[in-house]
Amino acid sequence: MSNPSPSFSHLGRNVGKVAVIGSGQIGPDIALYFTKVLSPFGTKTVVVDISAPALEKGKAKLQKKIQKGVESGAFTPLQQTEMLGHVEFTTDYDAIRGADLVVEAATEDKALKRRIFAQVEALAAETAIFASNSSHLEPEEIFADVKRKGRAAVVHYFFPAERNPIVEVVPGSHTDRAVTDWLLSFYEAIGKVPIEVRSRYGYALDPIFEGLFQACALLAQDGLATTRQIDAVVAKALGMTVGSFTAMNLTGGNPITAVGLDNYTSKINRWFATPQILKDKLSRKEAWDVPARGEVVEIPDALREQLTRLLRGAYFGLVCEVLDAGLVDLSDFDMALEIALDMKPAFRFMNELGTAQALKLVEEFRARYPAFVLPKSLAAKGARNEPWDVRNVLRKDHGRVAVLTIRRPKVLNALDQGVFDEIAARCNEADADPKVDAIVLVGHGRKAFVSGADVGFLAKITSVEHGTRTSAASQRSLDVVAACRKPVVCAMNGLAFGGGNELAMACTLRVAKKGLPVLACQPEVNLGIIPGAGGTQRLPRLVGIAKAAELMRSARPISSADALATGLISEEVEDDVCARAVEIARELAAGRRERPRFEAGPMRDVPTSLPAIEIGHRSKAVDAILVRAILDGCRLPLAAGLALEARCFGEVCGTQDMRIGVKNFLENGPRSKAAFVHA
Repeated sequence: MSNPSPSFSHLGRNVGKVAVIGSGQIGPDIALYFTKVLSPFGTKTVVVDISAPALEKGKAKLQKKIQKGVESGAFTPLQQTEMLGHVEFTTDYDAIRGADLVVEAATEDKALKRRIFAQVEALAAETAIFASNSSHLEPEEIFADVKRKGRAAVVHYFFPAERNPIVEVVPGSHTDRAVTDWLLSFYEAIGKVPIEVRSRYGYALDPIFEGLFQACALLAQDGLATTRQIDAVVAKALGMTVGSFTAMNLTGGNPITAVGLDNYTSKINRWFATPQILKDKLSRKEAWDVPARGEVVEIPDALREQLTRLLRGAYFGLVCEVLDAGLVDLSDFDMALEIALDMKPAFRFMNELGTAQALKLVEEFRARYPAFVLPKSLAAKGARNEPWDVRNVLRKDHGRVAVLTIRRPKVLNALDQGVFDEIAARCNEADADPKVDAIVLVGHGRKAFVSGADVGFLAKITSVEHGTRTSAASQRSLDVVAACRKPVVCAMNGLAFGGGNELAMACTLRVAKKGLPVLACQPEVNLGIIPGAGGTQRLPRLVGIAKAAELMRSARPISSADALATGLISEEVEDDVCARAVEIARELAAGRRERPRFEAGPMRDVPTSLPAIEIGHRSKAVDAILVRAILDGCRLPLAAGLALEARCFGEVCGTQDMRIGVKNFLENGPRSKAAFVHA
């Protein structure tokens, strides 16, 4: 488990010590995450607070959560020992010395935060980066007295900080661009999902969380429904696990929300204001009356419909106001709403309903509360019923190399047809762009390049014909990647399963993170299907028929070292795999490196049969179709072999075992063995 490296190194900056200031509600959780991901590198985490009781409470909280992790199997006892051995709780501010990153997580008090950073600046090294886990305050306000403002920014965590992956990275007007870029990259590298947000009070997400709560509170205050009824409706209407009132009870959010709403009045618009019903709750120190877990609240149908329309209108209006303010990228925002706030992603939701209908709902809410702002962006989209452009494949140019990042963190970047289509569209755009010489494909995060095809997408296949069309559509997207005139380098930053490995194989060449015990796998037979995005044809042409067939029939994963030895990848990368892929892309584009040749014709010496192998519990019927796809397809030119694969995939979709396998996966997870009937 331990790494001999003395510290975590990222983009030229070593992180040997992280200091977390504040052992209140969120500081210990931030420290828990740091020690979990950084202790294997020898990095130490110190939690500093002037209150000894707060430190004891925070330490006990961290220890309890780690122990629960051991009991659930999330951590091994060795990990527990390592994590606890690399975290320290202390009242001694001198422990900050030597910290490379300082994260302040104190109370939301501007004067207090300024005092803390004055003290920190006197102790920390010149190279240390300062971050404030503020939920509202502008970085310009927090860091007003810091001498070197360029190294300081807000990094806003969400509850619970050790599990919720979203962080808002909010640079101030004086923050160095290099610091912002490093923070975004660092948090992604340690498993978080960072989004960049422009400085404004409350940033991008809290005005939604608190604004929606305000809408709920106003409806209750007006006597339209009880808090219990509204809580039940808002959860269902917006796809939330719990309603807004329950969320306030769980997070203890009433006091900070009251302060936030009153500040929004002057800093955002005059609709925002603390409702009297919230002031009353605060004065009486009462929790909100909410449904018990699993309780069914009786609500007349007409009232349910009215509340649903009003609350959706409030939600859509709030998110579009943030978009109008230019605070955040639309695709970043939509993803963060779903993950951080556990809500239906607003812009995709509006696309489902139609933006004309979304506009109508906002207008209905505004008719009840005239101070509510009608966002210009939604007015324009809704007038034309034009959908929002929400992307899962993001492009960022590194000089003359277009880096395309597949980002679906909730499903480890899994592919559905929409993502396949986006990959093709982004590749076509980059291939046609005269400012681009080469393309790199990479997955978001540190765990996966692409974890495979979204099984929910496969479950919707209803017939042999539907299966054939689905396979052919996936192939068409990857054919676009393979046909790019410019080199396409795949940066396999994590596991590439199923469709992820098929996507990688469509690229000019592939490089992978060094030392991955599991890199690539074609696990389709575990689900009662076969590769359908080119795997039966491209894998044999890269690693040979015998090896490819064994991997596909057994669903055996291979390591990055094995992938290099078999020829699936051309290089293992010690450090930043994406940066290395960009270097190689430039070499290919400039002709300093020979572009690998991919055999598009029939393969030579295709055997008449494949050796028998042990396929275990897997379907014999599916195996027979897979063997036919491999052997018959490899005797054909690549294009004809792919067409055969699509027909074979469709044939598999007509089997009982395909239904059994997909159903078992969805109900019992990937580790459960399906009870195939071999038919």
